[in-house]
Amino acid sequence: MEQQWFKDAKLGIFIHYGIYAVNGIAESWSFYNGRISHEEYMKQLDGFTAANFDAEYWADIIQKSGANYAVLTTKHHDGVALFDTQYSDLNVVKKTPAKRDIVKEFYEAIQKRGIRSGVYYSLIDWSHPDYASVYEGGKVPEDLSTVNKFTSPTDGVQDEEKWNRFLEFNNNQLGELLTNYGKIDLLWFDGDWERSADQWGLPKFKQYLQSFNEDIIINSRLAGHGDYKTPEQGIPITRPEGAWEFCTTINSSWGYQHKDNDYKSLKQILRMFVDCISMGGNMLLDIGPMEDGTIPERQVETLLGLGKWIEEHKEAVYGTEDGIMARYWAGGSTLSPDKKTLYLFVHDTPQESVCLKGLSTPIKRISVLHSGKELTHVIHGGVPWFNIPGTTWINITPEDAHEHITVLKVELEDEIDMYGGSGAVVTHN
Repeated sequence: MEQQWFKDAKLGIFIHYGIYAVNGIAESWSFYNGRISHEEYMKQLDGFTAANFDAEYWADIIQKSGANYAVLTTKHHDGVALFDTQYSDLNVVKKTPAKRDIVKEFYEAIQKRGIRSGVYYSLIDWSHPDYASVYEGGKVPEDLSTVNKFTSPTDGVQDEEKWNRFLEFNNNQLGELLTNYGKIDLLWFDGDWERSADQWGLPKFKQYLQSFNEDIIINSRLAGHGDYKTPEQGIPITRPEGAWEFCTTINSSWGYQHKDNDYKSLKQILRMFVDCISMGGNMLLDIGPMEDGTIPERQVETLLGLGKWIEEHKEAVYGTEDGIMARYWAGGSTLSPDKKTLYLFVHDTPQESVCLKGLSTPIKRISVLHSGKELTHVIHGGVPWFNIPGTTWINITPEDAHEHITVLKVELEDEIDMYGGSGAVVTHN
């Protein structure tokens, strides 16, 4: 993957929108796991109105959040497409009161704002007659009333003719998405785990996708043929290799659930975001609109609060590289591309000073990024004749701090040089 835009993007917004918002139940998994029958699940089609869906408003909120790309669930494992597909009647245009191509409206709105387009597409389809579900643990449940009525019981053995028809169906729908909805920059697959790379037809399948856009970026859920890693819900402790993105929910659910008020605070969201960019990754923050297209107010407030903080600190966010190791500075940091400016994230309210260890490069100036106030510092200790740096104490008071996370801008005389304990220079995590 060579696309620099993804590495520079830092923030994306994930949107789980579908018929599951009608009853506020888990998307697809609720019938797969027997919480509800497939028939009852599909009755939600009748309640999906998208009556208040406003793509322009969605795009405005995404833009104000500071995100540079957005990923919409064009089709989840339930097989219900949010777009006017020619290859299945199971879509919101033909089967719901909404009668709207949600995908078309959404991508038109974000593309004209310069926001990159990401398509979530489920490789598996638990409602398709040619797709045989692989049941949990590989075992067919005794009570088949809880199982998708459109699929035949199977232990994973798949009729080859049906499977090839299903692969053609996927190719056709993906062809629609990659042809009819402007330039798609990113494909966010899900569901690859139910089949092998060989069964998915890789690497030929990936070459097919690239034929629509040679620069398209594909996530890691492509049976080992993806371009970047996608850790989910659990933020990495150490930096993943290569390009990566952390996806997480704004509360505890991907799609809208009426009873889920377990929201992460803005400070917690900001902390996760800072941890991601400190390790050179992106955060893909998920929201779940209501069935009528309304984004819950609490979610809007979080997105706007996130965007406000990013706007105040954008030079420490966009286009930066991962910062120094946590042993030098525990709060996370980023570096300017020329490696001459270090941005330090301060999460707690400072009382007197904060401590930066191991910096060998002379400091030109230190300031508080959001206010521009210059700060003084002192260096204690060090063994100059062995090139061992002292400890840098940056003087900062509670009055200097930002209400959420303070960013200190440390301008250096030259490219950053961190002492590695054995004379080694260490700059990255």
